[in-house]
Amino acid sequence: MTYTIDESTRPALETFKRFDVDTQLGILWFGYLDLKEHLTPAPPDSVETPAKAVFDQIQNLSPDEQMQAQRDLINGAANNISQAYNALSPNAKLDVWLLLAQGMENGSVIQVPSDYQLPAETDEFTAEIKKLEFEQRVNFMLSLVQITG
Repeated sequence: MTYTIDESTRPALETFKRFDVDTQLGILWFGYLDLKEHLTPAPPDSVETPAKAVFDQIQNLSPDEQMQAQRDLINGAANNISQAYNALSPNAKLDVWLLLAQGMENGSVIQVPSDYQLPAETDEFTAEIKKLEFEQRVNFMLSLVQITG
């Protein structure tokens, strides 16, 4: 799938960048939940892809290190995992986040606390994203992962 930044979502991308890193991670998590029923499943464990290689590096860390690695991906920290992530195509970057979300669901990656709610200042942002058509939401998520790092 190819994408272009939809000019109608550019303001939302700018808003996303202003949120703190943990809120950004929460938005990616809820974005996954919103889209997962319609997305092609991530590759199975037996398939090695560049995205899976990045995911495997994160999955093999302790829970606290997994959390920090995800923050580092968002912040573009200078480390091996972030460098490997930044070398990926937008689609492969999205695959990393899909694999991470699936890992959260199956317990192999540190999970979002069950009582976690996005901060109130994200309400308007999330309401705008929910109005988008599916293809626009996917393109928006591709844009999000492209601007991280």
